[in-house]
Amino acid sequence: MSDVPLEPDWIAPGRTALLIVDMQVDFAAPEGVIGRMGVDISSVTPALAAAQRLAESARAAGVPVIFVGLSTSPDTDSPMWRERMARRGGDPDVESNLCRTGQPGSDFHGPGPAPGEQVISKTRYSAFFGTGLGDTLREQGIDTLVLCGLTTECCVDCTARDAFHQDFHVFVPADACAAYEVDVHEAALKVMALNFAIVTDTEAVVSGWSSRI
Repeated sequence: MSDVPLEPDWIAPGRTALLIVDMQVDFAAPEGVIGRMGVDISSVTPALAAAQRLAESARAAGVPVIFVGLSTSPDTDSPMWRERMARRGGDPDVESNLCRTGQPGSDFHGPGPAPGEQVISKTRYSAFFGTGLGDTLREQGIDTLVLCGLTTECCVDCTARDAFHQDFHVFVPADACAAYEVDVHEAALKVMALNFAIVTDTEAVVSGWSSRI
């Protein structure tokens, strides 16, 4: 975590949105694709609880909560991605089946959208790639993101980078993100903190929003 103290004005309602990325069955539940592959997903459970707490705090403070989910189909599958999976020794027919549109694996797991909350579907790692998310946020007067989700080194990292490149302030509560390996999670947080985000924790964000209620 960064040693930068979080000033409440930095994440004030009216300028900030909470972005929850890829907390979906295939990434976070034992019955999902990753769980069925035998990957240890125990690190995910605390992150789901922390993200739920962030969502509740954001709603109470009037901060928009935006859910981002991977949504794939054979039409969106990249031949390059499939070939890369094969070159690494994986099975493209298994790994490409993550979060198929309309299938249970694409459902949100843990925190889920309340009625009227925005849901963004994506086909690549970043929530900004091909979604128009940047324009949507700017139209709402948002210049700041509190970003959490799965996995820390992949879709959270890619989304944070793109947000920074589009001139959004980015705050990442470390305990509301997870990777499947602790060292990967910690390394990703270190890179983000060095380059394009302020890494914080759920308690600091909730405290900041609570002070505005």
